[in-house]
Amino acid sequence: QITIYELENFQGKRCELTEELPNITEKEMEKVGSIQVESGPWLGFERQGYAGEQFVLEKGDYPRWDSWSNSHSSDSLMSLRPLQIDSADHKIHLFENAGYAGRKMEIVDDDVPSLWAHGFQDRVASVKALNGT
Repeated sequence: QITIYELENFQGKRCELTEELPNITEKEMEKVGSIQVESGPWLGFERQGYAGEQFVLEKGDYPRWDSWSNSHSSDSLMSLRPLQIDSADHKIHLFENAGYAGRKMEIVDDDVPSLWAHGFQDRVASVKALNGT
């Protein structure tokens, strides 16, 4: 579930969504000023019909447009849909160097909050997604 607000800081007209919305004007909203994601993730799109720049919206609060766009040039969000996650086992390989070279780390079905604990510090130069979304 996601709640969109027409104004910043969760003010103004609001709309709760549980399914995709190809055009926010269908809900009589002119723009999206803030967002609360109750469960997700969701994808937000710059233009109607799921077009333009896309933004991944994970569970949490987004009080202004720059909180979901990472201060990119677009302040527009005109369509939204839930991100469908593949139920297959997830497996990725991280590599220290480009071209899948150097030290390798395998991640299977778990979050990795810190690569430092695995000796990667801040450098992962290539990634292979083997299974999952």
